[in-house]
Amino acid sequence: MSAPHEGGIPRRRERLTLPPGEASRDETWAGANEAKHEKLRRNTLQRRARAQGLELRHSEYGYALLDPARKRIDDRGDLTLEEVESCLART
Repeated sequence: MSAPHEGGIPRRRERLTLPPGEASRDETWAGANEAKHEKLRRNTLQRRARAQGLELRHSEYGYALLDPARKRIDDRGDLTLEEVESCLART
């Protein structure tokens, strides 16, 4: 029987773990459900914006609604999803 690493790529089977109490948000059921809920809500708002002739854009600062001339609604690029929803309800 030959050694496991002869002529092949060495493999490591040890699991990497986070320090105690440092679980990632996406690694918990609640965090995964929260991320999925946010994604579905964003997609719904994006469809509503398109139906009104607007575009929903996301950056590291937040969300922005753009009109057909590519100008920001309310001249803001740091909206939350709640604020986007209220802007879409107004127009």
